Amino acid sequence: MTGATDAARPVRILLCDDHAVVRAGLRALLDSAPDIEVVGEAGTGEEALALSTKLTPDVVLMDLQLGDGIDGVETTRRLTAAPGEGPHVLVLTTYDTDADITRAIEAGATGYLLKAERPEELFAAIQAAAHGRTALSAPVAGRVMANLRSPRPTLTGRERDILTQLAQGLGNREIAKALFISEATVKTHLGRIYAKLGVDTRAGAVSVAKEQRLLP
Repeated sequence: MTGATDAARPVRILLCDDHAVVRAGLRALLDSAPDIEVVGEAGTGEEALALSTKLTPDVVLMDLQLGDGIDGVETTRRLTAAPGEGPHVLVLTTYDTDADITRAIEAGATGYLLKAERPEELFAAIQAAAHGRTALSAPVAGRVMANLRSPRPTLTGRERDILTQLAQGLGNREIAKALFISEATVKTHLGRIYAKLGVDTRAGAVSVAKEQRLLP
């Protein structure tokens, strides 16, 4: 099925978003396009996996944050790693950090769009994804190119030490005690770590560090 979408029939879409109102809005929008057909809706990653097997969509329109259960990145990874010809995954999200973009693309997403896109841009991206072509929002494409031109700097030894403590679930005060430094110093290093990894949360820093094998 994947890569062989028949031009004579509409692109079959499975929506995956944990907000019912968002799904309803997307369905209404996509139903207005004659060459797109919404064949199902999923509110969780697990539901998306089950429905994808049952409904065989051409494209899964995937949000990244799905509440309880597996997130959009892991769902994307499982969809694209499944045996046989699975669907293409087009991420549609409000999150545009470097970490989110990198994780989604590495998981196998064909495209990455922001929810602020105009309807015609979304329609075009769906058509591109259905044929296996990359589709990126302009801000996302800009971030990808910027990262390719200017690779992220490596972490210092102290930053790695703090990241290791962070991965163990320690708070700033505990990290300061463990490394014999002040909490202010911990906060300063965390700010630098976030900037280098392109994240803005502790969980994001740990996730990216694990993916890039920055942790022991």
